Amino acid sequence: MGLVEAIGELFRDGVQASPARFACELILIATLAALLIDRLLFRGSGVGARRLAAVGTAIALGVGAWQLAGWLVDHESSPTRSVPLFSGLLVFDGLTAFIRVYLLLFTLLMISLTSLSGIPDRDDAPDFYLLLLGSMLGLMVLAAANHWMIVFLGVEMASVPSYVLVGFLKGRRISSEAALKYMVYGAGASGVMLYGISLLLGLLGTGSLSEMGPSLLGALGGDGSLATPITRTLILALALVFCGIGYKLSAVPFQFWCPDAFQGASAEVALALSIASKAGATAALIRIGLAMIDVLRIAPSAQEVGTTLGVGLAVLAAITTTFGNLSAFPQTNMKRLLAYSTIAQAGYLLMGVAALFVIGLAPTASAAEAARQATGSAEAIEAVLFYLCVYCFMNLGAFSVVVAVRNQLFSEELPQWAGVARTAPGLAICLALCLFSLTGLPPLGGFVAKLKVLGSLYNAGQYHPVLWGVMVVGALNTVISLVYYLRVLQTIFFHPAPADAVSVRQPLGLGLGRFVALVTVPVVLLGLIVDPLAGLLHDIARSLIR
Repeated sequence: MGLVEAIGELFRDGVQASPARFACELILIATLAALLIDRLLFRGSGVGARRLAAVGTAIALGVGAWQLAGWLVDHESSPTRSVPLFSGLLVFDGLTAFIRVYLLLFTLLMISLTSLSGIPDRDDAPDFYLLLLGSMLGLMVLAAANHWMIVFLGVEMASVPSYVLVGFLKGRRISSEAALKYMVYGAGASGVMLYGISLLLGLLGTGSLSEMGPSLLGALGGDGSLATPITRTLILALALVFCGIGYKLSAVPFQFWCPDAFQGASAEVALALSIASKAGATAALIRIGLAMIDVLRIAPSAQEVGTTLGVGLAVLAAITTTFGNLSAFPQTNMKRLLAYSTIAQAGYLLMGVAALFVIGLAPTASAAEAARQATGSAEAIEAVLFYLCVYCFMNLGAFSVVVAVRNQLFSEELPQWAGVARTAPGLAICLALCLFSLTGLPPLGGFVAKLKVLGSLYNAGQYHPVLWGVMVVGALNTVISLVYYLRVLQTIFFHPAPADAVSVRQPLGLGLGRFVALVTVPVVLLGLIVDPLAGLLHDIARSLIR
C-alpha cells in the first residue's frame, strides 16, 4: 500500500467509518464544549449548566441505547461481531455498547441527584458538571480501549477530573487533604502502570491488545515456563499494569486513598467514585483478560503464566473483600463505612475476573471440554456484569439516603442518625433494602449477583482448587458484612434520638425521597426478575469468547 492509499484509508476510517460508532463520546465532547462556552462567554448559572449537562447526557444515552439495540440485532447474524475504531485503537462490541449505556444512565441519575441535593451550588455547578462529564468520557474510552496507550489515556482522563471533584468543597480542610492524598496515590499508580506498559511494548513490539498473540509467541519461542526471563518480565509487566487498574477499583493494596477520599468529598462525589470508576476499570480488566487468554492459548506452554495470574488475582480478591469488611467494623462515619464496603465489593468483581482467567486458560482435551470452558468463561463475564448492574443501584440507594439525611441533620456521623427511622421510615426501609442487598440476602438483587460470582468460582475450582477456597472466603464475607450493616440499621431503627437532634422528615413521594425510592426499586426487581438482564448480559459475554 502506497503513502497516498494509506492516508486515504486512515481518512476513511477516522472521519467516515469510526465516528458513527464513537457518537456517544462525541456528544459528550460537544456537551463539554457547550458548558465551557456557557461558562466563559455567558457566565452560565447552575441551572443552565445542569440543563446542558442533563440534555447532552440524555442524548448520548439515547444514541448509546440505539447502538446497543443495533448490536443485538447484528449479533443474531454475527455472534462475535467486533468492529475496530480509529485504526484499531478502540473497539466497538457488545461490552463497549453496554458499558456506555451503564455509565451514561448513571451520569443522568447523578445529575438528577445533584439537582435535588444542592451540591454543587449555583456558582460551582458549571465546573462540577464539566469535571463529572470529563471523567465519564475517560471511563468510556477506557472501556473501549484496544491499545495499551489508550488504556493509560483512559485511566488518566478519568482520574484527573476526579482529583478535583474530591477537593470540590474548597472551604473544608478535610476535603483538600483528601484530594491531595488521592492525587499523590493516583500519580504513583499511573507512573507504575506506565512503566509496566513500556515493558510490554518493549517485550511484544506492539501495543495493540488484539495483536499481542503472534508477538508474544515469537518472544517466548515456544517456552512459556515461569523460569524464563521473558516470562518473568511478562508477569512483572502485567502486575505493574494492574497497579493502575487496581487503583481505580480500590483493590488491596491500592485502596489507601479510598476511605479518606470518600470522607473528605461530598457524598455525591463519593457515589461517583464508588460506581463509575469500578465499571470502567472492570471493563478494561475483562478486555485485558480476554486478550491475555487469546495470547497464552497460542503458546500452550505459556498457560502456566495465565493460571498463575488467575490464581493470584483470586487470592488478591479474597484479601480485598476480607480487608474491606473487617475494616468497616469500627467506622462511625457513614461515607467512610461505605468506602470500606466499596473495597469489599471490588473484591467480588475481581473474583469473577479471576474465574475468567482460570477457566479460559485451562487445558482442553476435547471439543466438548472446549465448549464447556467457553460456557464457563461466558458465565464468569456475565456474573461480573450482572454484579455491576446491581451494585450501581445498591450504592445509589445507600448514598442517596446519606445525602437526604445529611441535608437535614448536617452530619454524616452514625451516632447522630439514631432514631431516624421514627421520623423518616421510608428512607430507613430503603436503606435497609440496599444494605441487605449489599450483604447478599435473598430475595434481593445482591443475592443473585453474589450467587452468580460464587457459581463462577465453583466452576473455576474444577480447574484449580484454590478457587474453591476463594469461593468459601467470599461466602463467609457475606456473614461478616451483615454484622456492620446491621449495626447501622440498629442505630437508625432502635436507638433513641439525641435530645437536641433535628427530626429528619423526608417522605418518599417528594424530592430526594422520591429519588431514593426510584433507585431502590431495581434492587428488589433484579432479585425477582433476573432473566431479561441476564439474557442480555449472556449474549454480550458469549460474543467476547472466541
